[in-house]
Amino acid sequence: MATVETFEVVAPGLLTSVQDKGRFGYGRFGVAPSGALDSFSFRVANLLVGNPENEACLEITLMGLKLKALTVVAIAVTGADLQACSNDKPLDMWTSWILGKGDTVSFRGLKGGCRSYLAIGGGISLPEVMGSKSTNLSSKFGGLDGRPLQKGDILSSNSPYLHLKTGGSTFPQAWIPPYGKERHLRVILGPQDDQFTEKGKKTFLGSPYQVSPDSDRTGIRLTGPMIERRPEVSESIISEGVISGTIQVPGDGQPIIILVETVTGGYRKIATVITADLPLLGQVKPGDTVTFKQVSLDDAYEALREMEGRIKGFKEGISTLP
Repeated sequence: MATVETFEVVAPGLLTSVQDKGRFGYGRFGVAPSGALDSFSFRVANLLVGNPENEACLEITLMGLKLKALTVVAIAVTGADLQACSNDKPLDMWTSWILGKGDTVSFRGLKGGCRSYLAIGGGISLPEVMGSKSTNLSSKFGGLDGRPLQKGDILSSNSPYLHLKTGGSTFPQAWIPPYGKERHLRVILGPQDDQFTEKGKKTFLGSPYQVSPDSDRTGIRLTGPMIERRPEVSESIISEGVISGTIQVPGDGQPIIILVETVTGGYRKIATVITADLPLLGQVKPGDTVTFKQVSLDDAYEALREMEGRIKGFKEGISTLP
């Protein structure tokens, strides 16, 4: 496949990085998975332009990114509504578009959600580090030299001309998640929920929590009513492995939702966000409100089957197009 220079970064935005599905199997060495926070939007963006689901995309946070096309190329933008524009005209999201050489795509600012995903037909041509192109920002490896995009960066793709026939593909409107300021997250209690009082668990499940500005790709800090632990237990525990969606409660009783840039934690965990709701965490931003609802394991499996069914249905629909 021919590698073609596809985009020049005119303005990098507040935080734009290369992310794919993430790197797994290295947690025992202290290596976090990284990867796209909103995996649903990320996967759909790739499918819209004819890429494998795991191909690297750009994860765009809040606003400011501007790119200039260096060749004819297919793109799709999914996730948060950051007012995407092509040549300063609004660009419909969740749809594949063909840009001409010299065209620009930009993101003017937040209307809903937190992160957009821009997929390029042919992907982003970069070497994999431990099986992934994802940028680990804290450890500074993967992606483009382990850093966010900078002005003047050049992005290359593999044979982008092979993806031009995808132009006009659209994801069903009814399957697009809503990105309001209130997030209702389904959780499975545990593994250390027994170390909280009944009052503490009722507080956790019955109270709204506000997203703190002190949140990033490592975790979402929440502020609200204190979650009471049992008086005989200490504030912290011996550090152990954690996964994305783990909800830790430090000594101050304010929950933290773990995201993709950490693999260990030393606070007890009251619950875990179900897999089907993990993509919603990528769209949570400071000032949003989060509530938690306990569900059964069967409910969690059913929600995951529903989400995967939408992805499968869309893939099958694309494969039947002429």
